[in-house]
Amino acid sequence: MTESRAATGRPRRRYAPRLPPGERRAQLLDAAFDVLSRAELHELSMEAVAARAGVGKPVLYTVFKTRAELVAALLERERERGLEQVANTLPTDLLGADPVLAASKTVEAFVGVVLEHPIRWRLILASPGNAPEEYRAALRDSRTGIFDQAEALIRMGAALDPRWAAVDSALLADSLLTIAEMLGRLAISDPEGYPRDRLEEFVRSIVRLLGGGPAER
Repeated sequence: MTESRAATGRPRRRYAPRLPPGERRAQLLDAAFDVLSRAELHELSMEAVAARAGVGKPVLYTVFKTRAELVAALLERERERGLEQVANTLPTDLLGADPVLAASKTVEAFVGVVLEHPIRWRLILASPGNAPEEYRAALRDSRTGIFDQAEALIRMGAALDPRWAAVDSALLADSLLTIAEMLGRLAISDPEGYPRDRLEEFVRSIVRLLGGGPAER
């Protein structure tokens, strides 16, 4: 006979409702993302993710065998979403447009995306060198597509304007993304001191200098 709660003095264990595998995976990734809104990547724990999802750790380990596997899946999902956002900021037609203006608008839009989705971009743009070894490969993969997208835009600008031809596109892409990450962090940590209009004007100033444009609009 099954012992009653009154007889054992122990509360009955709560079980998470069953979900299809795809829904459970998405639920756990969402929970990990929520945990990272209040913690750094290296602080993420399986206990915190399970608690946020409202499931026991055995349920979490059924889907993700290790913390590194969970992080890799989360980074891949956020990288895909980030790439989609970046693609939506690119000019649809560069022909006939001023390359410096087009680049400026694109970088402004990119900074806007970073500011609107700081947790995602903090993950995507995190430096692999500062991360635990188990995360470094996933972080490098998460950044690759973003850098490729930025470099492709710079190469387009170089093809349309000789002022860009001598610029090392890979280094410029790296520099602009590093700046975007820095601006995003400033906006998060001190929104009053670094409002969005101040950050975007800074981006415009940099792009004008790179393109040899005037100092004033």
